[in-house]
Amino acid sequence: MNITLEETRSGGRYVAEVEGHYAEMTYSRASPELIIVDHTGVPDELRGKGVGQVLALHAVEEARKGGWKIIPLCPFFKAQVERHPEWQDILR
Repeated sequence: MNITLEETRSGGRYVAEVEGHYAEMTYSRASPELIIVDHTGVPDELRGKGVGQVLALHAVEEARKGGWKIIPLCPFFKAQVERHPEWQDILR
């Protein structure tokens, strides 16, 4: 699975390409040290393949590498955070 970052001044998205289909996790940047994950979209063709979970883990790893925190507004990302207590270090 290939994950790329598309970034703008006010936010961005992580895009996963799998089997010719695209899933995304979007975020808004509240400050240089804080993002708000606001949406995860996985097309029907990719449901049940763990693509959303991979995007969530990627966001967590990027936050740790970048030294910033995440506010989980997206219901999917919020649920993943609740399932992974080891991710608490990246939450604000």
